[in-house]
Amino acid sequence: MGKLVLTSFVTLDGVHQAPGGPKEDTRDGFRQGGWTVPYWDDDFGRFVNGVFDRVGAFLLGRRTYDIFAAYWPKNTDPADPVASKLNALPKYVASATLTDPGWSGTTVIGGDLAKEVTALKEVTDGELQVHGSGALARSLLALDLVDTVHLLTFPVVLGAGRRLFAEGAVPTAFRRTGGQITGAGVSIQSYDVTGRPEYGTYELPEG
Repeated sequence: MGKLVLTSFVTLDGVHQAPGGPKEDTRDGFRQGGWTVPYWDDDFGRFVNGVFDRVGAFLLGRRTYDIFAAYWPKNTDPADPVASKLNALPKYVASATLTDPGWSGTTVIGGDLAKEVTALKEVTDGELQVHGSGALARSLLALDLVDTVHLLTFPVVLGAGRRLFAEGAVPTAFRRTGGQITGAGVSIQSYDVTGRPEYGTYELPEG
């Protein structure tokens, strides 16, 4: 059974909206898209390439799918480790409205998310990877379907934008499994989901 692995880019204040460009996601009047671009370096690239080395299939939200589908099919370089995997491997997009996806190898899932994603994990050889796809990521976390999270935190505060872990998120505990800091200062941390948080107190016992 494959693992479901989520890779997310966030700012220090938790924003995940439009990491790759100013036109990527302007909802709520967001005008600060493209905040990851100044921090791309060889360390960052090596990590991303390593993630794509382990992929068996992709699971994407509709907005991220549309962004990817407008860009990656134009990159046909077989030596590109990202493009080659995205174009060749199965892609599943969670959408209630998409009916005729144009990107080769795409299947739309629109029913019971828990049931369909569990079935995808069972048939995927390698990792079932979610990239970006904030609304889908939150739903998958709430349904306890995520096994591993790669959280890349960028040294920037935006003060506005949609957050990955928003108010009302299901309380979730993680165990750190590895990480690094890139030369440009991006904190890359990997976590396995362990269940619900545990709680304690620092108060001294009475008596």
